[in-house]
Amino acid sequence: MQPAETAGPTDPDGPAGHAYLRYVALGDSQTEGLGDGDDATGLRGLADRLAEQLAVHSPGLAYANLAVRGRLAGQVRAEQLAPALALKPDLATVVAGVNDVLRPRFDADEVAGHLEAMFAALTTQGARVMTLTFPDLGRITPLARPLAPRVNALNDRIRAAGERHGVVVVETGHHPVVTDPRLWSEDRLHASPLGHERIAASLAYALHLPGSDDSWTHPLPPDGAPRPTLAAELRWAAGFLGPWLGRRLRGRSSGDARTAKRPALLPVRP
Repeated sequence: MQPAETAGPTDPDGPAGHAYLRYVALGDSQTEGLGDGDDATGLRGLADRLAEQLAVHSPGLAYANLAVRGRLAGQVRAEQLAPALALKPDLATVVAGVNDVLRPRFDADEVAGHLEAMFAALTTQGARVMTLTFPDLGRITPLARPLAPRVNALNDRIRAAGERHGVVVVETGHHPVVTDPRLWSEDRLHASPLGHERIAASLAYALHLPGSDDSWTHPLPPDGAPRPTLAAELRWAAGFLGPWLGRRLRGRSSGDARTAKRPALLPVRP
């Protein structure tokens, strides 16, 4: 779902041909893999899918996923950065900030500051760092349109911080396919398995992995599904938005008492 415009196959600074040995993923529910599998059968997600693609070209790859759902950018920094640095990754993905955007009190500079601190620490240690900008949620569900200025403000700061630290920023939102409901799970906040697959493909494309291309930007074949109605929007609000707001008001998070699903570097079977 994310177009790689900041670093694409023609980028002379890209790590084409590099064999990564240690990939560490930091972030929240998107990186943990919500929407791609479930807690009973196991979550896959964009980071797992990217690791599988990397392992095809780097048979010795080891991969750790420190992400935990519900985490704010400051919590990702406080809880995951030190363990990530201890693993000495040569490739890291840092994806966080959407949970902050959804909170009543949002400070784009504060959120971006946490992200930039992670960019700086990981790149200083020698890791190749990748991140994502975020789509306008209002293009996916109309009730989220008021959040567009927040998303734009955060994306602008992510781009600037990424440029300062040589981070590969994989862009989002420029292709019509990003609004296709088939790329989103029922809650409209997390990618579906197909969405996670396309995000992983965008990261692989930005890394110049052999066999990667821009096909993830292409629209899906028509399926004849009707456009969402007002009634469908109200059902979504009652089924997903309401419970989410309820947890926030009670000071709770979907990630309470949860830990990383893959805290250690383990081999990956492509």
